Amino acid sequence: MSQQEWTVYLSGEIHSDWRERIIEGARAAGLDADFVSPVTNHDDSDNCGVAILGAEENDFWKDRKGAGVNAIRTQTLIRRADMVVVRFGDKYKQWNAAFDAGMAAALGKPMITLHDPNLNHALKEVDGAALAVAETPEQVVQVLTYAMTGKL
Repeated sequence: MSQQEWTVYLSGEIHSDWRERIIEGARAAGLDADFVSPVTNHDDSDNCGVAILGAEENDFWKDRKGAGVNAIRTQTLIRRADMVVVRFGDKYKQWNAAFDAGMAAALGKPMITLHDPNLNHALKEVDGAALAVAETPEQVVQVLTYAMTGKL
C-alpha cells in the first residue's frame, strides 16, 4: 500500500502529553500525517463564546455559546479527518470526547479509542464503535503505521 497523507483528529483529555507522544511517534515512524485537534487551551475553549459573541450572566448560556463556537471547529475537522483518535483520561469526565466519538461513529470515520484498562467497562459502548482500543499512545502509533503503510 502506498502511503498518502492522512489527517488524524486527536480528541479528548488535555491534561497529559498523549498528543505529543503520538505526533512524535508518527514523525519518527516516517508517517505522512497531519494531526489536528480541538482547542486544547482550557480557558480559551471555555470562554470563546462570550469573548467573541458577548457576555452572559448565566453560566448555562455562557457554556452554550462556547460549546457552539467550539463545535464549528470540531465538527469541521472530524468531517475532514481520515482517522479519529479519542483519548479518555482517568481524572476528568471528557463529555466532549464522548460527543466526538459519537460523531465519528455516525460519520463512519475509522476510530481508535485510547484509555486505561480500568475504563473498559465504562466505555464499552464507545469502544464498541472503535476499530481499535489502545492503552498507550505508542499502540496508537503502531496502529497508524500499519493502517497507513501496511507494514508491522
